Amino acid sequence: MTLEEKLKELKERNEKALLGGGKERIEKQHAAGKLTARERIELLLDKGTFEEIDRFVVHRCDNFGMDKKKIVGDGVVTGFGRIDGRLVYVFSQDFTVFGGSLSEMYAKKICKIMDLAMKVGAPIIGLNDSGGARIHEGVVSLGGYADIFLRNTLASGVIPQISAIMGPCAGGAVYSPAITDFTLMVKDTSYMFVTGPDVIKTVTHEEVTKEELGGARTHNEISGVAHFALENDKACLACIRELLSFMPSNNMEEPPRKDCNDPVDRVIPELNTVVPDNPNLPYDIRDIIRPVLDDNYFFEVHEHFAKNIVVGFGRLNGRPVGIVANQPNYLAGVLDINASRKGARFVRFCDAFNIPLITFEDVPGFLPGVNQEHGGIIVHGAKLLYAFSEATVPKITIITRKAYGGAYCVMASKHIRTDYNFAYPTAEIAVMGPEGAVNILYKKELAKSDNPEELRKKLVEDYKKLFANPYTAAEMGFVDEIIMPENTRVKLIKALESLDNKRDTLPPKKHGNIPL
Repeated sequence: MTLEEKLKELKERNEKALLGGGKERIEKQHAAGKLTARERIELLLDKGTFEEIDRFVVHRCDNFGMDKKKIVGDGVVTGFGRIDGRLVYVFSQDFTVFGGSLSEMYAKKICKIMDLAMKVGAPIIGLNDSGGARIHEGVVSLGGYADIFLRNTLASGVIPQISAIMGPCAGGAVYSPAITDFTLMVKDTSYMFVTGPDVIKTVTHEEVTKEELGGARTHNEISGVAHFALENDKACLACIRELLSFMPSNNMEEPPRKDCNDPVDRVIPELNTVVPDNPNLPYDIRDIIRPVLDDNYFFEVHEHFAKNIVVGFGRLNGRPVGIVANQPNYLAGVLDINASRKGARFVRFCDAFNIPLITFEDVPGFLPGVNQEHGGIIVHGAKLLYAFSEATVPKITIITRKAYGGAYCVMASKHIRTDYNFAYPTAEIAVMGPEGAVNILYKKELAKSDNPEELRKKLVEDYKKLFANPYTAAEMGFVDEIIMPENTRVKLIKALESLDNKRDTLPPKKHGNIPL
């Protein structure tokens, strides 16, 4: 074979590889409202930066006639490129090749780039669109999944891991996204479940559609498995790019800072009137979060799940920060099982990747009820407490209104190593609300009174004067400063700047035993 023939062969093999499962299947993918594996990579990465690895890999299975069905690439496209100029590794499952099903060699391709990502300290992004394990290969395909799961676990907290579900993701395939840091789903074209509708019908006699069982809405609103629900593939890929802009490439680096044109000394007079005079009236905590951040931009995470707590990213003087906030506009901002899980997971991510934590607190306590107690609110609430206590990144808390009971302790109080604790003049810091406290403290007096309602009213007012304010806590040093709401941005930026060189450590240990 001449040199010219060899070059021609390479060109032909490359052209064949770029077609994946062929033009017909590509057209079918488009007809389903989905992009191909390669189209997704091109949209995700900076233009012209993708470098493919293992383009010519094929499976090694000879069973069930598979020896006559070998497609180069074997159902997954892997390689590296750049997002905003920063190195990332990516694998994109190709549904046009054997339905994107995972084989032994397919798994080896993914494992190879995961290992490379760990070596160089770069994020790993998985674009999932697969029918699951390739059953023709039996246990070796299952072994391939386990190899990936191990790498997900070892990479956790070392490099950011992002999973986009852009088609089916079923059976063993769902555990890799579950271990990664953030999961995005595309509405109407993606779903995740351990067991499909047909098996469920056979075993439990329940009838359910794929969308109801594991669609984007289900996992964003009900289970909390997914963090984002996007309208289409393009929006999903754009969201990944935005998400990565707030985090470092690995746990040894600081988050990337951006130039800030928003004045650091910007006073926000409208914040003085956000918290209502009546402590029982709701308000949207985002009305405090957004104005405080650079350019009023708040990138919310897990928006549709456990709405009584709000988490997400923003910037203060160009520096990325993680926001955790009680939401008085939903269930009065009470902490329940789902809110505790949601908050804890986000806090631990921020701590792992050196992202400072800003907490806005307005919490009346933990949600009471038989279902909550039987569901383990004690252990789930402890997850959030554990996460805040363990975190060594800069931590700043602002109490906007209520800080009652154990929930006061949990929400990044001074007692669990929070660096700065501020309070608005509207803050109420107490074991419980005035009405509940009076009913307990003065039970006998109220029972003997000729006019219990009048007495209760007076006692409640007395209790409010004593505890329903931030001054008692400030006298004890549990609140560092009581601030005017309009100065929130200024105070946060100055506090963060003072914590630039913060050093905090944990006792030597293999790892803690978080209450799971």
